[in-house]
Amino acid sequence: MKRTILCECGEFVQGHTFKDYIPTTISPSTSTLGHSGCGLIFNLVDGNLPKRFSTRIQLKGIAMRFADMNKMGDEFVCLFLLEVDRLKSRGNICDIDILTAAAHKTVQGRISPAGDERPRG
Repeated sequence: MKRTILCECGEFVQGHTFKDYIPTTISPSTSTLGHSGCGLIFNLVDGNLPKRFSTRIQLKGIAMRFADMNKMGDEFVCLFLLEVDRLKSRGNICDIDILTAAAHKTVQGRISPAGDERPRG
């Protein structure tokens, strides 16, 4: 799975970017990217990727877009949403970490160690 930036506005940045230059600690004119949807400019040099903490309902909408973007099958989406809900109830995990951990656990839970898909019960 490729690493995706989840913007503070709740959308995935994937392909909707613009290039800009901002002052950072390493240079007064550092190249960076911004999200064309909301105009947020990411400071990837001084700070980490933006962390978003959504409500449970907002996160489920983001999770559905994430599942669609990663072409998850219908049988995986239900398990994925349950795992997202379980991880969200833990407390202070940011949205993108919840989505990637839930996706990983959902896919691993459906694949046996031999690489065959487990039978549906």
